[in-house]
Amino acid sequence: MEWLKGFGILVGRILLVLIFLKSGIGKIDNFDGTAQYMASQGIAPYTNFFLIGAIFFELAGSITVILGYFARFGAVLLLLFLIPTTLIFHDVFAANPSRDIWIHFMKNVAMFGGLLVLLAVGAGRFSLDYFFRSGKK
Repeated sequence: MEWLKGFGILVGRILLVLIFLKSGIGKIDNFDGTAQYMASQGIAPYTNFFLIGAIFFELAGSITVILGYFARFGAVLLLLFLIPTTLIFHDVFAANPSRDIWIHFMKNVAMFGGLLVLLAVGAGRFSLDYFFRSGKK
């Protein structure tokens, strides 16, 4: 049963962070458009700086979680990315937020919860963290 738990954590890790990986790649593919959108949401005058930071947090966080190499650190990067993103771009505290804003806000809250579970449980048996840790025994 231990392998099943490890396999479940592996699949869960991958599914949890695919959205961040795709989003980070999408930001690179449409850098100027993303920068313009961020500026329209009040992220100025350092829009490019924050966009590069967002790309780094999303890509580094997702890759480390998928590989299970420093997965807890990757989860922290993604948590730190989610906080301002959720509060700035999915502001449910604004007057009359739309249904879509609520859906995106709750999606981010759910991902936040999944990352907290990953932070608590770790990357599991099928990870580079486990492989390197068990090799030292």
